[in-house]
Amino acid sequence: MTAAFTLIALMAASSGAPQAGDAAATGQKVAALKEALAANQAALKGYTWTESTEISLKGEVKKKEQKLCRYGADGKVQKTPLGDQPAPKAEDAGGRGGRRGARLKEHVVEKKVGEIKDYMGKVAALVQEYVPPDKDKIQAAQGAGNVSMKPDPSAGTALLAVKDYLKPGDSLAIGLNMAAKALSSYDVASYVEDPKDDQVTLSVTFDRLPDGVTYPRQTVLDVKAKQIKVVTTNSGYAKNAQ
Repeated sequence: MTAAFTLIALMAASSGAPQAGDAAATGQKVAALKEALAANQAALKGYTWTESTEISLKGEVKKKEQKLCRYGADGKVQKTPLGDQPAPKAEDAGGRGGRRGARLKEHVVEKKVGEIKDYMGKVAALVQEYVPPDKDKIQAAQGAGNVSMKPDPSAGTALLAVKDYLKPGDSLAIGLNMAAKALSSYDVASYVEDPKDDQVTLSVTFDRLPDGVTYPRQTVLDVKAKQIKVVTTNSGYAKNAQ
Protein backbone atom coordinates (compact mmCIF):
# COMPACT_ATOMS: atom_id res chain seq x y z
CA MET A 1 0.00 0.00 0.00
CA THR A 2 1.01 3.66 0.02
CA ALA A 3 3.37 5.24 2.52
CA ALA A 4 0.40 7.14 3.93
CA PHE A 5 -1.36 3.94 4.98
CA THR A 6 1.90 2.73 6.52
CA LEU A 7 1.94 5.91 8.61
CA ILE A 8 -1.70 5.37 9.59
CA ALA A 9 -0.89 1.79 10.58
CA LEU A 10 1.97 3.03 12.74
CA MET A 11 -0.21 5.60 14.51
CA ALA A 12 -3.00 3.09 15.05
CA ALA A 13 -0.72 0.39 16.38
CA SER A 14 1.23 2.71 18.66
CA SER A 15 -1.80 4.53 20.07
CA GLY A 16 -2.47 1.82 22.59
CA ALA A 17 1.14 1.29 23.69
CA PRO A 18 1.44 2.60 27.27
CA GLN A 19 5.21 2.31 27.69
CA ALA A 20 8.33 2.91 25.67
CA GLY A 21 9.27 -0.72 26.26
CA ASP A 22 6.43 -1.75 23.98
CA ALA A 23 8.29 -0.42 20.93
CA ALA A 24 9.14 -3.91 19.71
CA ALA A 25 5.53 -5.07 19.99
CA THR A 26 4.34 -1.92 18.23
CA GLY A 27 6.83 -2.50 15.42
CA GLN A 28 5.50 -6.02 14.96
CA LYS A 29 1.91 -4.71 14.76
CA VAL A 30 2.89 -2.12 12.19
CA ALA A 31 4.76 -4.67 10.08
CA ALA A 32 1.85 -7.12 10.23
CA LEU A 33 -0.73 -4.46 9.31
CA LYS A 34 1.42 -3.08 6.50
CA GLU A 35 1.95 -6.58 5.11
CA ALA A 36 -1.78 -7.39 5.32
CA LEU A 37 -2.78 -4.17 3.51
CA ALA A 38 -0.25 -4.84 0.75
CA ALA A 39 -1.37 -8.46 0.41
CA ASN A 40 -5.02 -7.36 0.21
CA GLN A 41 -4.26 -4.89 -2.59
CA ALA A 42 -2.34 -7.58 -4.48
CA ALA A 43 -5.25 -10.02 -4.06
CA LEU A 44 -7.73 -7.47 -5.46
CA LYS A 45 -5.73 -7.36 -8.69
CA GLY A 46 -6.75 -10.96 -9.31
CA TYR A 47 -10.45 -10.09 -9.53
CA THR A 48 -12.90 -8.82 -12.12
CA TRP A 49 -15.96 -6.93 -10.89
CA THR A 50 -18.86 -4.72 -11.92
CA GLU A 51 -18.91 -1.02 -11.13
CA SER A 52 -22.39 0.53 -11.08
CA THR A 53 -22.69 4.31 -11.05
CA GLU A 54 -25.81 6.36 -10.44
CA ILE A 55 -25.79 10.14 -10.88
CA SER A 56 -28.59 12.21 -9.36
CA LEU A 57 -29.44 15.89 -9.78
CA LYS A 58 -31.76 17.49 -7.23
CA GLY A 59 -32.80 14.05 -6.04
CA GLU A 60 -33.71 12.77 -9.51
CA VAL A 61 -31.62 10.04 -11.11
CA LYS A 62 -30.23 11.39 -14.39
CA LYS A 63 -27.80 8.70 -15.43
CA LYS A 64 -27.00 5.08 -14.70
CA GLU A 65 -24.11 3.11 -16.09
CA GLN A 66 -22.22 -0.10 -15.48
CA LYS A 67 -18.65 -1.00 -16.28
CA LEU A 68 -16.70 -4.23 -16.11
CA CYS A 69 -13.47 -3.61 -14.19
CA ARG A 70 -10.18 -5.39 -13.80
CA TYR A 71 -6.56 -4.47 -13.23
CA GLY A 72 -4.33 -4.23 -16.28
CA ALA A 73 -0.68 -5.17 -16.61
CA ASP A 74 0.25 -1.59 -15.68
CA GLY A 75 -1.47 -1.97 -12.29
CA LYS A 76 -4.27 0.44 -13.20
CA VAL A 77 -7.98 -0.39 -13.29
CA GLN A 78 -9.34 -0.92 -16.79
CA LYS A 79 -13.07 -0.23 -17.28
CA THR A 80 -15.26 -1.52 -20.11
CA PRO A 81 -18.80 -0.11 -20.47
CA LEU A 82 -21.59 -2.67 -20.24
CA GLY A 83 -24.81 -2.40 -22.27
CA ASP A 84 -25.93 0.31 -24.67
CA GLN A 85 -25.92 3.92 -23.56
CA PRO A 86 -29.40 5.49 -23.99
CA ALA A 87 -29.52 8.13 -26.73
CA PRO A 88 -31.01 11.55 -25.92
CA LYS A 89 -34.65 11.91 -26.98
CA ALA A 90 -35.31 14.21 -29.92
CA GLU A 91 -38.16 16.69 -29.58
CA ASP A 92 -40.33 18.09 -32.36
CA ALA A 93 -39.60 21.81 -32.78
CA GLY A 94 -43.08 22.46 -34.20
CA GLY A 95 -42.58 25.24 -36.78
CA ARG A 96 -40.23 28.21 -37.29
CA GLY A 97 -41.11 29.91 -34.01
CA GLY A 98 -40.84 26.63 -32.24
CA ARG A 99 -37.41 26.05 -33.76
CA ARG A 100 -36.20 29.46 -32.55
CA GLY A 101 -37.49 28.70 -29.08
CA ALA A 102 -35.93 25.26 -29.19
CA ARG A 103 -32.54 26.73 -30.20
CA LEU A 104 -32.71 29.26 -27.36
CA LYS A 105 -33.62 26.56 -24.88
CA GLU A 106 -30.84 24.35 -26.22
CA HIS A 107 -28.33 27.19 -25.81
CA VAL A 108 -29.40 27.75 -22.18
CA VAL A 109 -29.19 24.03 -21.44
CA GLU A 110 -25.76 23.73 -23.06
CA LYS A 111 -24.48 26.67 -21.03
CA LYS A 112 -25.77 25.17 -17.79
CA VAL A 113 -24.35 21.75 -18.63
CA GLY A 114 -21.01 23.37 -19.40
CA GLU A 115 -21.00 25.15 -16.05
CA ILE A 116 -21.78 21.91 -14.23
CA LYS A 117 -19.01 20.07 -16.11
CA ASP A 118 -16.50 22.78 -15.19
CA TYR A 119 -17.56 22.65 -11.55
CA MET A 120 -17.44 18.84 -11.44
CA GLY A 121 -13.95 19.04 -12.92
CA LYS A 122 -12.93 21.11 -9.90
CA VAL A 123 -14.62 18.56 -7.64
CA ALA A 124 -12.71 15.71 -9.30
CA ALA A 125 -9.42 17.57 -8.81
CA LEU A 126 -10.35 18.16 -5.16
CA VAL A 127 -11.10 14.48 -4.54
CA GLN A 128 -7.73 13.52 -5.99
CA GLU A 129 -6.11 15.62 -3.26
CA TYR A 130 -7.63 13.30 -0.66
CA VAL A 131 -7.50 9.91 -2.36
CA PRO A 132 -5.13 8.37 -1.59
CA PRO A 133 -4.14 10.29 1.58
CA ASP A 134 -0.75 11.97 1.61
CA LYS A 135 1.59 11.00 4.45
CA ASP A 136 3.26 14.43 4.52
CA LYS A 137 -0.08 16.19 4.96
CA ILE A 138 -1.04 13.79 7.76
CA GLN A 139 2.29 14.38 9.48
CA ALA A 140 1.91 18.16 9.10
CA ALA A 141 -1.57 17.99 10.62
CA GLN A 142 -0.22 15.86 13.45
CA GLY A 143 2.51 18.41 14.10
CA ALA A 144 -0.18 21.10 14.35
CA GLY A 145 -2.15 19.03 16.84
CA ASN A 146 -4.94 18.29 14.36
CA VAL A 147 -4.75 14.50 14.41
CA SER A 148 -6.46 12.22 16.88
CA MET A 149 -6.56 8.44 17.11
CA LYS A 150 -9.49 6.72 18.76
CA PRO A 151 -8.73 3.03 19.29
CA ASP A 152 -11.40 0.58 20.43
CA PRO A 153 -9.45 -2.46 21.71
CA SER A 154 -12.63 -4.40 22.53
CA ALA A 155 -13.82 -4.13 18.90
CA GLY A 156 -10.34 -4.31 17.42
CA THR A 157 -10.86 -1.06 15.51
CA ALA A 158 -9.33 2.42 15.37
CA LEU A 159 -10.42 5.72 13.85
CA LEU A 160 -7.88 8.25 12.64
CA ALA A 161 -9.39 11.76 12.52
CA VAL A 162 -7.54 14.59 10.76
CA LYS A 163 -8.60 18.26 10.82
CA ASP A 164 -7.34 20.94 8.42
CA TYR A 165 -5.79 18.23 6.24
CA LEU A 166 -5.78 20.24 3.00
CA LYS A 167 -7.89 23.31 3.72
CA PRO A 168 -8.93 25.15 6.88
CA GLY A 169 -12.04 23.49 8.27
CA ASP A 170 -11.88 20.27 6.25
CA SER A 171 -11.70 16.81 7.80
CA LEU A 172 -10.54 13.31 6.98
CA ALA A 173 -11.56 10.19 8.92
CA ILE A 174 -10.02 6.78 8.26
CA GLY A 175 -11.40 3.67 9.92
CA LEU A 176 -9.18 0.64 10.45
CA ASN A 177 -10.22 -2.86 11.41
CA MET A 178 -7.14 -3.79 13.40
CA ALA A 179 -8.37 -7.34 14.00
CA ALA A 180 -8.78 -8.02 10.28
CA LYS A 181 -5.87 -5.71 9.40
CA ALA A 182 -8.00 -3.89 6.85
CA LEU A 183 -9.64 -0.55 6.06
CA SER A 184 -13.27 -0.22 7.17
CA SER A 185 -14.19 3.34 6.15
CA TYR A 186 -12.85 6.51 4.55
CA ASP A 187 -14.69 9.82 4.90
CA VAL A 188 -13.85 13.29 3.62
CA ALA A 189 -15.60 16.60 4.30
CA SER A 190 -14.22 19.50 2.27
CA TYR A 191 -15.19 22.30 -0.13
CA VAL A 192 -14.26 23.64 -3.55
CA GLU A 193 -13.84 27.34 -2.78
CA ASP A 194 -16.29 28.56 -0.15
CA PRO A 195 -16.59 26.40 3.01
CA LYS A 196 -20.27 27.33 3.34
CA ASP A 197 -21.49 27.28 -0.25
CA ASP A 198 -19.19 24.72 -1.92
CA GLN A 199 -19.34 21.75 0.44
CA VAL A 200 -18.27 18.35 -0.86
CA THR A 201 -18.36 15.06 1.04
CA LEU A 202 -16.93 11.70 0.08
CA SER A 203 -17.74 8.48 1.92
CA VAL A 204 -16.24 5.08 1.15
CA THR A 205 -17.54 1.92 2.81
CA PHE A 206 -15.48 -1.27 2.67
CA ASP A 207 -16.66 -4.88 2.81
CA ARG A 208 -15.06 -8.32 2.70
CA LEU A 209 -15.28 -11.07 0.12
CA PRO A 210 -15.75 -14.72 1.23
CA ASP A 211 -11.98 -15.28 1.09
CA GLY A 212 -11.37 -12.31 3.40
CA VAL A 213 -10.21 -9.80 0.76
CA THR A 214 -11.39 -6.27 1.55
CA TYR A 215 -12.82 -4.08 -1.22
CA PRO A 216 -14.51 -0.65 -1.53
CA ARG A 217 -18.18 -1.69 -1.64
CA GLN A 218 -19.71 1.74 -2.08
CA THR A 219 -18.53 5.30 -2.67
CA VAL A 220 -20.86 8.27 -2.23
CA LEU A 221 -19.81 11.69 -3.56
CA ASP A 222 -22.19 14.47 -2.50
CA VAL A 223 -21.74 17.85 -4.21
CA LYS A 224 -24.17 19.98 -2.22
CA ALA A 225 -23.68 23.25 -4.13
CA LYS A 226 -25.02 21.70 -7.35
CA GLN A 227 -27.28 19.16 -5.63
CA ILE A 228 -25.41 16.38 -7.40
CA LYS A 229 -24.84 12.97 -5.86
CA VAL A 230 -22.74 10.22 -7.41
CA VAL A 231 -23.12 6.74 -5.93
CA THR A 232 -20.71 4.05 -7.11
CA THR A 233 -21.20 0.44 -6.04
CA ASN A 234 -18.79 -2.41 -6.69
CA SER A 235 -20.22 -5.93 -6.87
CA GLY A 236 -20.02 -9.30 -8.58
CA TYR A 237 -16.38 -9.97 -7.74
CA ALA A 238 -15.02 -13.04 -9.52
CA LYS A 239 -11.50 -14.36 -9.62
CA ASN A 240 -9.76 -14.09 -12.97
CA ALA A 241 -9.06 -17.28 -14.87
CA GLN A 242 -5.51 -18.47 -14.37
